[in-house]
Amino acid sequence: MSHPEADRAASARRVLAVIPARGGSKGVPAKNLAPVGGVPLVARAVRECRAARLVTDVVVSTDDHAIAAAARESGAEVVLRPAAIAGDTATSEAAVLHALDAHEALHGAAVDVVLLVQCTSPFILREDIDGVARAVVEHGADTALTVAPFHGFIWRDTADEFTGGEAHRVDAAAAAQGALGEAAHGVRGEADTARAATGLGVVPAGDGHPAPADTAGGYGVNHDKSFRPRRQDRPQDLLETGAAYAMDAAGLRKHQHRFFGRTELVRTDPARVLEIDDPHDLARAQALAPLFDANRPGALPTYDDIDAVVLDFDGTQTDDRVLIDSDGREFVSVHRGDGLGIAALRRSGLKMLVLSTEQNPVVAARARKLQIPVLHGIDRKDLALKQWCEEQGIAPERVLYVGNDVNDLPCFALVGWPVAVGSAHDVVRGAARAVTTVPGGEGAIREIAGWILGPSLDSLDPLDK
Repeated sequence: MSHPEADRAASARRVLAVIPARGGSKGVPAKNLAPVGGVPLVARAVRECRAARLVTDVVVSTDDHAIAAAARESGAEVVLRPAAIAGDTATSEAAVLHALDAHEALHGAAVDVVLLVQCTSPFILREDIDGVARAVVEHGADTALTVAPFHGFIWRDTADEFTGGEAHRVDAAAAAQGALGEAAHGVRGEADTARAATGLGVVPAGDGHPAPADTAGGYGVNHDKSFRPRRQDRPQDLLETGAAYAMDAAGLRKHQHRFFGRTELVRTDPARVLEIDDPHDLARAQALAPLFDANRPGALPTYDDIDAVVLDFDGTQTDDRVLIDSDGREFVSVHRGDGLGIAALRRSGLKMLVLSTEQNPVVAARARKLQIPVLHGIDRKDLALKQWCEEQGIAPERVLYVGNDVNDLPCFALVGWPVAVGSAHDVVRGAARAVTTVPGGEGAIREIAGWILGPSLDSLDPLDK
């Protein structure tokens, strides 16, 4: 995918963003297709790369056809990764180098700067991507990465590093992180100096064999536990976020690693630092998405984004409560503002449908008043919605669906714009692409109509409710 709107001053240098996205994730199956804010992780990364000013081309490297389809739909070029570099032990550098070679061969043009953008960092921003690209393109750095301010005290436990008199690394990644922190901030005392030199929590004995540290138990990695300075008196630690890296393309080919030469650190918002490695990380990302995505460009649907609006009834057009009289008749309360919004959407030419699991006369009566079709008493709403889209000639990705509970999730997975009302179940809010500020039954549909129609909503006949 070529980016025609890249800045002209920088367009003389081709900047390729590579997004590695394997299909064989074990911790979170199909992780790179998992929705956060109603958008697959790989599509979120593509969206931000395409919006970055300095990026000229975006490539997704994958071995998975479903990921490839999602990437192409999002506007990225796809490079299919061979099995030799698609396994658990394959490095990101291998994927980037392969994608770089494939892209250059396809287009017959050399890339000057290559970016590695991880789609498992769901809250990466186009500004972050431009930041690392600018470091190399404009500031003359050889490499760059995103970092975030970090003020924590890092500890290790000697029990994790000593077993049977022999030191061993239990977690190579943690050891590397610890060595990095020690090198950056220095150590205090001979024992700590030895730790920094070895990367382990041990002190070499006189015979050359490792021996336990003087005091068993925990010890500080980026600090001396016997000295606790105030936060403002400590050097500023910077945590590698794992989200975005930039490299001079020729230098990457020479060194075969993402860090070489002068490395520039691009500071980002620490609140947005989250890497998805397990289901708990994914759940947190889905819960945070409505907060982080709310004010971003394209976070809310417009009229040009959709062709149809499909509404659940209970809990979206009502507050999900039912009153029952002594004869068993059910009564619900609706919001007049929602009626106004639905009338405006209908008049705008958008296709409309009420889709409900409940077989209830009140659903049909409300739909008749609103002059929109209704399907109710539906057990599999996703199948009914898919059939309705086919009958109407509407692509599901052009449908906005409003729901509030877990039985709406299959429909959320089908459409391009899953929207949750403010009172929706937490899981539903996490799967939504947008969330209203007000609860169901209190004007949520009116709010959605405002997103789509903007000021034209105010010109509606107030009697049409």
